[in-house]
Amino acid sequence: MTAEAHSGPIKAGRRSTPRRRAAAYVPPLEEKGQRRRRLRFPSGSLTRRILAINLLVLAVPVGGFFFLDQYEQSLINREVEALREQGEIFAGALGSGGVVVTPGVGQRLEPARSSNMLRRLAAPTETRARLFSSAGDMLADTRALAAPRGRVHVEQLALPTTDLSLTDIVVQTFEFVVNWLPGRSELPAYRELPQQSAADYEEVQKALFGQGFGAVRSDGDRGIIISVAVPVQRYKQIVGAVMLSTDSSEIEAGLRAVRLDIIKVSGVAFAVTVLLSLYLAATIARPLRRLAVAAESVRRGQGRQAEIPDFSNRSDEIGELSRDLRQMTSALWQRMDAIEHFAADVAHEIKNPLTSLRSAVETTARVTDPDQQRRLMSIILEDVQRLDRLISDISDASRLDAELSRAETETLDIGPLLSALVEVERANTRPGAPRVTLGLPPENTQGEDLHAVGIEGRLGQVFRNVIANAVSFSPPDGRITCSAERHGDSIRVSVEDEGPGIPESKLDAIFDRFYSDRRVGINEREGTHSGLGLSISRQIIDAIGGRIWAENRRDAAGTIVGARFVVEVPAAHVD
Repeated sequence: MTAEAHSGPIKAGRRSTPRRRAAAYVPPLEEKGQRRRRLRFPSGSLTRRILAINLLVLAVPVGGFFFLDQYEQSLINREVEALREQGEIFAGALGSGGVVVTPGVGQRLEPARSSNMLRRLAAPTETRARLFSSAGDMLADTRALAAPRGRVHVEQLALPTTDLSLTDIVVQTFEFVVNWLPGRSELPAYRELPQQSAADYEEVQKALFGQGFGAVRSDGDRGIIISVAVPVQRYKQIVGAVMLSTDSSEIEAGLRAVRLDIIKVSGVAFAVTVLLSLYLAATIARPLRRLAVAAESVRRGQGRQAEIPDFSNRSDEIGELSRDLRQMTSALWQRMDAIEHFAADVAHEIKNPLTSLRSAVETTARVTDPDQQRRLMSIILEDVQRLDRLISDISDASRLDAELSRAETETLDIGPLLSALVEVERANTRPGAPRVTLGLPPENTQGEDLHAVGIEGRLGQVFRNVIANAVSFSPPDGRITCSAERHGDSIRVSVEDEGPGIPESKLDAIFDRFYSDRRVGINEREGTHSGLGLSISRQIIDAIGGRIWAENRRDAAGTIVGARFVVEVPAAHVD
C-alpha cells in the first residue's frame, strides 16, 4: 500500500489516477471594427511629448535672448554719450567761430557762417546736426540744402536689396517680431514738422536754458531716433543750441549681429536637442510600444505564438517592466494550463462514481433478490457519498486561489494550534485506531520560539489534512507523532506514522490533484477521500512562502518503518 495525497478511498480493485487533457482556450469574439480600434496605438504620442518638452525648455532661454532689452539699453546709453561728446565739440566750435556781435543786439549766431561750420563739422560723421538760435528758430540743418525757392531735404536712401539668404530672412523675421512686441510702443513718437523750431523738441528747450539733454523716440517701423541737444555759449552767454540726432541703424546692426550668433548657436542646439529627443524616445517610447503591442497580441491571440519582447538586459524601468510582463505572461499560461488540467481531472473523477452509480441502478432494476437489492443500494449510497465529498472538495479547491489572494498573513503560535488539533483528534479516536501524540520543545528553551507567519485557518486545514492522511495509513493501535521546532528562519512541523511508507517514485506525485492509490482499511470508509487534500495543502503552503514534502522513515537496517510529512512555514520575529 502506498500513501496518498488526501485522495478518497475507492473500491478494491478500482484504481484512480489523473488523466491530463488540455482544452484549447478560445477568446471571446468581437466585432472587427472594435478589434481594429483596440489594436491602434497612439503612434509617436510619447515621442512628440518628449520632443515638445525638450524644445520648450530650449526655446524659453533662447527666446529671451532675442529681446536683449538690457543689451539694447546699454547700446542706446553709449550712443547718447557719444552724441553728447560730439555735440559739445560742435557747440565749442560754433561758439568760437560762428558768433558775431551786433550793436544794439549783442552776441548772436551768424546763420550763413554757422551753417557752413556745422555742415563741415558733421560731414565726416553720419550724424544729423541742427542749429537753433536763442530765440528758438532753426538756423541750419545738415540734411537741408539752400535753394532759390526754399530748402531741399536730403534723405539717406537704403542700399538696393539683393536676394536674401535664409539667415537674412530668419533675422528679419525676428526683428519684425521684436519690433511688434510691446516696448517700442512705449517710447514717444518722433514727429518732424516742415517748419521746425526749438518748441518742437524738449531737449532743445532745455539746452537753451543751459542744460544738456538727450531723448529717445520711436520712428515707427524704421526703429528709433536718438537725439542730444547741447547749448552753444560764448563767454557764458547762451547764443543757441546744437541738436545732434541719429537713427538706430548701428544699434540694430549690433543687435542683429548678436541675434545672428544666437540663431547659429540655437540652430546647433535645436539639432542636438531633436536628435537627443529622438534617441530618448527611441529608447523609451519604442520599447513601450512593442511591449504594448505584444501584450495586446497575447490577450487576443488564440495560441502561444505571441511573445513579450525581452529587454531584461536593460538596467532600467523598461527592463523591469519587460521582465515582469514576461513573468506575468508565463504565470498566466501556467494558470490556464492548471485550469484546463483541473477541469479535465474533475470530469474524469466525477465520471468514475457516476459510472458505478449507473451500473448499480441498472442492476437494481433487474434483480428481485432482497439481499442483492440491499447490497446494491449500499453501493449506490457509497457512490453518492463519494460524489458529495468530491464536489465539496472541488468547490473548496476552486475558491482557494481567490481566497488566498485576498487573505492577509498574520503572526500566530504553532504550538497552541497543534495542541488543539491533536486534542480534537484524540476525542474522535475509535477503539483500535492509531494514537496521536504531540511533542513540543519546552517553552523556556532559548531559541525555540514557534511563532510563524501565515493564515491561521488555512494552516489548521493543512495540519488536519496531514494528520488525517497519517491516520488513514497507520496500522491499528499505531502511533502518530506530531512535533514542531524552529529551524533557522522557518518553523518545521513533522507528522510521522508507522504505515507502509511511500514508493520513492511517488514522493512528489502524491501532491497531485486526485492522486489516489489506497485500499479500504480499518481507519477509513468508502467516499471519505477525494484525492485533493494534499494538493490543497501544498497550494496553501506555497501561497504563504513555505514548503511541504514527504519522506520515508527507515530503521537502522534501512527498512521503511513509516512515512514523514514535513510542513515548513516562515518564522515570525517576535520581540
